[in-house]
Amino acid sequence: MPEAETTDWHALEASAALAALGSSERGLDVARAEQRFAELGPNALTPPAPRSALRRFAAQFDNLLIYILLCAGVVTVALGHAVDAGVIFGVVLINALIGFVQEGKAERALEAVRGLLSLQAVVVRDGRGRTVDATAVVPGDVVFLQSGDRVPADLRLFAVRELRIDEAILTGESAPVAKQTGAEPPGASVGDRRNMAYSGTLVTSGQGRGVVTATGDATEIGRISALLAPLSTPLTRQMSRFARVLTGVIVALAVATAAYGVWLRDYPVSEMFLAGVGLAVAAIPEGLPAIITITLAIGVQRMAGRNAIVRRLPAVETLGSVTVVCSDKTGTLTRNEMAVRGLVTRDRTYTVEGEGYDPHGAICGEDGETLPALPPVVQELCLAGSVCNDAHLLEIDGDWRVDGDPMEGALVVLGRRAGLAPDRLPEDLPRDDVIPFESEHRFMATLHHDHAGHRIIYLKGAPEVIFSRCRRQRDDAGDTAFEADYWLDCLEAIAGSGQRALAIATRAAPAEQQTLNFADVADDLVLLGLVGILDPPRSEAIEAIAECRRAGIGVKMITGDHAATAMAIASLMGIGDGRPALTGADLDRLDDAALADRVQQFDIYARASPEHKLRLVQALQARNQVVAMTGDGVNDAPALKRAGVGIAMGRKGSEVAKEAAEMVLADDNFATIVHAVREGRTVYDNIKKAILFILPTNGGEALTILAAVALGQMLPVTAAQILWVNMITAVTLALSLAFETGEADLMHRRPRSPAEPLLTRFMAWRIVFVSALMVVGTFGLFLWELQHGAELERARTVAVNTLVIAEVFYLFNARFLTAPALSRRGLLGNRYALLAVAVVLAFQLLFTYLPLMQRFFGTAGLRWDHWLAIFCFGLLVFLAVELEKALLRRGAGGARPR
Repeated sequence: MPEAETTDWHALEASAALAALGSSERGLDVARAEQRFAELGPNALTPPAPRSALRRFAAQFDNLLIYILLCAGVVTVALGHAVDAGVIFGVVLINALIGFVQEGKAERALEAVRGLLSLQAVVVRDGRGRTVDATAVVPGDVVFLQSGDRVPADLRLFAVRELRIDEAILTGESAPVAKQTGAEPPGASVGDRRNMAYSGTLVTSGQGRGVVTATGDATEIGRISALLAPLSTPLTRQMSRFARVLTGVIVALAVATAAYGVWLRDYPVSEMFLAGVGLAVAAIPEGLPAIITITLAIGVQRMAGRNAIVRRLPAVETLGSVTVVCSDKTGTLTRNEMAVRGLVTRDRTYTVEGEGYDPHGAICGEDGETLPALPPVVQELCLAGSVCNDAHLLEIDGDWRVDGDPMEGALVVLGRRAGLAPDRLPEDLPRDDVIPFESEHRFMATLHHDHAGHRIIYLKGAPEVIFSRCRRQRDDAGDTAFEADYWLDCLEAIAGSGQRALAIATRAAPAEQQTLNFADVADDLVLLGLVGILDPPRSEAIEAIAECRRAGIGVKMITGDHAATAMAIASLMGIGDGRPALTGADLDRLDDAALADRVQQFDIYARASPEHKLRLVQALQARNQVVAMTGDGVNDAPALKRAGVGIAMGRKGSEVAKEAAEMVLADDNFATIVHAVREGRTVYDNIKKAILFILPTNGGEALTILAAVALGQMLPVTAAQILWVNMITAVTLALSLAFETGEADLMHRRPRSPAEPLLTRFMAWRIVFVSALMVVGTFGLFLWELQHGAELERARTVAVNTLVIAEVFYLFNARFLTAPALSRRGLLGNRYALLAVAVVLAFQLLFTYLPLMQRFFGTAGLRWDHWLAIFCFGLLVFLAVELEKALLRRGAGGARPR
């Protein structure tokens, strides 16, 4: 690449900047672009240096519980209990390892999401526009910008049309900056360089072209990039507060228990100190926040595997409580493979044959008869649709695809079926200027000239917008006065068949005209005709909508189509139950209060603009609905931000929409939203399951010690043994619940209330019930062994194994909140649970029989009858919880208890 002596690209004229970069308005050739990519590397910021593994591991020791345990370990060493101190420090180490592993999982999950959200850019190479990954952009590339794009690199602009860019991330200026192409003073600040577009900023309106001056770390944003915020969600913060409060309560209880044992039961101070430490460590669910974060990270990875890319972890939680999904139609509920199925001129109606984007096909009469030749008005209509167009038709391995907007692609295909040669059109009818499509004006216009010196304007867009600008219509005989009633009837017929109508018009322009303005297309147009475009419904979306209904989730379709078209498609999709559509005009006549009263009566919204989406979200939220809203355009961003879960389209969505959304659909498919809702419910269920497993088992462990002290009995388990139990089960059994798949009734439940507390009455009851079972079994078997002559070490070994085996059996109960676990899926459906059980049993055998462990923990070998009693109690716990589930299901009439 030619070296430029200055980095003040804004001070150079555009032609000088292009020359300095060895480029031109035709862009680089492909070979030179590839050479520069090889020399300079990808257009990406160098990621911040990750913390070393050692630093990440050391950070795990920075929390209140660890401080308490370390202090306890130091005091235990001072009291001469080296074994107990070793176990305490071992628990601290294992807990740090858990946090270290979960942090690594979360970081990898977010890194995977970043990779899936890579930007796209439209560059000009060899004089032709093409879409490439933004990382492939190199200095000298000519980049095309339009409304909704994120600028992929630093650009020196040389062509703009009403281009405005939001540069708040660089300058803090909230108002978009109007761009121009002239040179700026050398000393101009970044905010005053109106001829530059900087990487990472957002195009809010208009179009522009510029040459890349810097990529990657050399960009302006590269100089000021900051580290990502640490992973945190409302739920993990809530659990952290819960753990801190619980820690304080349990430490106070442990101190009170130790004091009671010393003063009222005459236990030795050192023994009671260790008992208090054991009680505290047993009762505090220190691993719960880590398991919750792992569960969320696994949910994010699962969603990404189903094309739902979660950008913000709180969305995983919110998805579980979504009550209404508001969806665009085109490409989301439908296949986004648009094809022109019919043409209407003033003389007659035509049908179009052919499949998808394959250009092979024909334009026939209304009854399908083959035409010897196309009438001139049809030929011009097809020509206008082909040149007032930015899409390209590509054949890749025999598969025809569209590079650009699918609707424009359908018009390109129509032109091919009419016999037009797309490669020759830019030469025969060069484009001079364009008014790009924007949702505000809902049309696109282009100015062309031929080689005889004539200039002509073509316009395509929403029929009602085009009709209002037409004064004449063209038929086989020439131009006649515009007949509004005829065209409105045609429009109704097209819409009633489920097709989307598009109007195409034209007018002659003065030979000297070089530019195109809105005033040039405001009036006096000649209507050529209408095209009917069909986008067939996605079969998987139809099933997904039915699943939403079963799950108590409403589905509302929002489209810019005519009301009749919207209702025809909605009836195929199973939306609306035959109720009429509410149009954008109807919405405009309703104030906010009236809309809130009526919003739940309508499921189809036609002729709706992006601004209407925001009002619909607000109206639904006023009715206490949790709303998921889809969007793809710049103007969708306010609605996406306001919704409970904003969902942007990954393929056709603008970067502004993606930035505003919590989730991005990589395939733009409605069924993916339902998969994400299912996964959101699964994640929340798994968090509840983890709580229902950890708190009863921690409670059972702690209450066993508390009961022994209160009754003046020998401690059934020592502090070292209870620490062993807590350590070995936390890293195995509890963690396996994060990998649970959704229960069978997951999408047959009503959405959960966002106000539902994390610890419901049902969960509190289950915690108390299972804790009591574990205390009775552990303490009971311990006393039984002592009364039948067993030595203390053996009785304690029985107690420890009773706790562990009870937790093993209860793990299978906890896999289902209320559904029965006595099934093949319930017992064998989670391989991680089976692996965790195998690991725990292996460690317990070592704990019981290995001489080193016997000396370390004060255990003794057990006979087969001991194991029989222990496993019988574990089975009793399993059956008791299953009976409790059955009674709850019967009492709730089959509904899930809250």
